[in-house]
Amino acid sequence: MMQMLRSWWLSRGFIWGMVQREFQGRYRRSLLGGVWAVLEPLSMILIYTLIFSQVMRAKLPGVDLGGWGYSIYICAGILAWEYFSDVVSRSQNMFIEHGNLLKKTNLPRSTLPVIVLATASINFLILLGLFLIFLLMVGQFPGWVLLGLVPLILVQQGIAVGLGLVLGTLNVFFRDVGKATMVALRFWFWLTPIVYPITIVPERFREALLDWNPMARLIGGYQGIFLTGNPPDWTEFVPQIVLALGLLGLGFFAFRRLSGELVDEL
Repeated sequence: MMQMLRSWWLSRGFIWGMVQREFQGRYRRSLLGGVWAVLEPLSMILIYTLIFSQVMRAKLPGVDLGGWGYSIYICAGILAWEYFSDVVSRSQNMFIEHGNLLKKTNLPRSTLPVIVLATASINFLILLGLFLIFLLMVGQFPGWVLLGLVPLILVQQGIAVGLGLVLGTLNVFFRDVGKATMVALRFWFWLTPIVYPITIVPERFREALLDWNPMARLIGGYQGIFLTGNPPDWTEFVPQIVLALGLLGLGFFAFRRLSGELVDEL
């Protein structure tokens, strides 16, 4: 691990250059450029808010917040989900997309997950900043409890990076993995209480949903911070922490073990 951290530090110039290149390549020949990084998830939030706000408003008992309760609920959930899914979806293609680079240079291959995470983190911080401005405008800024997001993000992105590494390595050898991942993420989104509150799930399924879906409690942590101003109860997140560490360990082990064959396959 120390050797890996050292290689990341020595390659920091390359990492930053690749992050800049990712943004430039994504919005090249676009009139609005990087504004699309904000408009795309913002449009999804707006659509869900307009469509579901009246339907779901009564399903958030005791939460009104001046009529902004459901908007804050869904924004918090989508903010967390977009960050998570962005890392997973980009990671499962990162070795294929950078195949020529991996073959031609001696760069530390472990920098690719860092580049993916850094690019997604910039998008997340832009959206988080806009969301916080909105909360200030409507008088619902959560205050110091906002610091509770930091450990939530670390656990969430530990799961995302570990899962992305496993999927990205497998996708080089079995290209169906990439297609299956995108389908699975769509199902996963609707199986997570983002658009709907957990209270509308039948009670006999509620516990199973929380136990078997690691993102359910994590996104619930985001929603608790922004909706009620309550810091997360970390005793509830022990399975997610263990899962994050396990996936990171498995992902880096698989990557290091198969890195030689991976380059040959590309």
